[in-house]
Amino acid sequence: MSTNERAFPEEERAQRENSWWDALCRRDKQADGRFVYGVKTTGIFCMPSCASRLPLRENVQFFVDAEAARRAGFRPCKRCCPGNPSREQRQGAAITHACQLMAQAETSLTLAQVATAVGISPYHFHRLFKAQVGVTPKRYAAALRGQRVRALLSGNAPVTQAALAAGFHSSEQFYQESHQLLGMPPRSFKHKGQGMTIHFAIGACSLGATLVAESERGVCAVLLGDDATALINELHALFANATLVAGDATFEQRMALVIRAIDSPGAPLALPLDIRGTAFQLRVWQALRDIPRGTTLSYRDVAEKIGQPDAVRAVAGACAANRLAVIVPCHRVIRTDGALSGYRWGIARKRQLLESEAKGSHDG
Repeated sequence: MSTNERAFPEEERAQRENSWWDALCRRDKQADGRFVYGVKTTGIFCMPSCASRLPLRENVQFFVDAEAARRAGFRPCKRCCPGNPSREQRQGAAITHACQLMAQAETSLTLAQVATAVGISPYHFHRLFKAQVGVTPKRYAAALRGQRVRALLSGNAPVTQAALAAGFHSSEQFYQESHQLLGMPPRSFKHKGQGMTIHFAIGACSLGATLVAESERGVCAVLLGDDATALINELHALFANATLVAGDATFEQRMALVIRAIDSPGAPLALPLDIRGTAFQLRVWQALRDIPRGTTLSYRDVAEKIGQPDAVRAVAGACAANRLAVIVPCHRVIRTDGALSGYRWGIARKRQLLESEAKGSHDG
């Protein structure tokens, strides 16, 4: 018995080993790295997922790690190689290294260059990367370029210099992709909406005061609050250099459609949207729009849904950055323990929305 094992009370250790035995019987790969087991009749220790024959329970001894098994006199299995990184762990490390290389490279790297650097064939690398990251290497590289150019444009760099420094091959290539990356012309982004005209109006809904703003591309902000002046100030902060114009009667008719979508769970919104964000944020927001009304997901659920299970905090950040209240339903994301957690427009509104949607779902 290892020192680590002695630290566990007898009853707790028995419960733990029972759960390990269950994982061993399932050959659970998720248990690899949590423990190893030794077989007394052979003197060999293995990982839980090892494909060797299942031993009898009375012949099994559990250890917290490979070193503890070695100290007890067991030899590592040549089939599963316990103590060494698993195939999945090696692949995960390679993809993590690839992401770091792409992020640190001063110029764009080709698929073959990155694959060679991490020791995987280009075809296999492409498949692994998409499975683990959730997007292709090409799209990931494009997202990195987008992040770099946004940071540079937010500073003092001229547009052309920012494009080339971010990894675009030419200013022409950047301008071709700029609308998708930035949601507006580069110079407008650089000056926080300069050159843009945004129409807005403020009305009332079941959640309080509501500001709806629309650019030439579609609805670009739906903000909730208690004070009209505060909502206008928030819109100014989002588009500091845009021209803000109070909406006319025609605009207010379109605004009424947004109000209806807020007040009536499940009501369709037949208006174009102008959703602006990073590549990661756009993936999160699309996942939120796919959550059926009357149901919720945890932040971890959303992270797994977009193929990045470790990005729970980043998912929470994307929810907090959402500018389209209710339309992009970040209120449908809760903590794993069921708590409502933070909401940009207040926990009380989040609770009210969820209760209204649950009622609407049952009534429907």
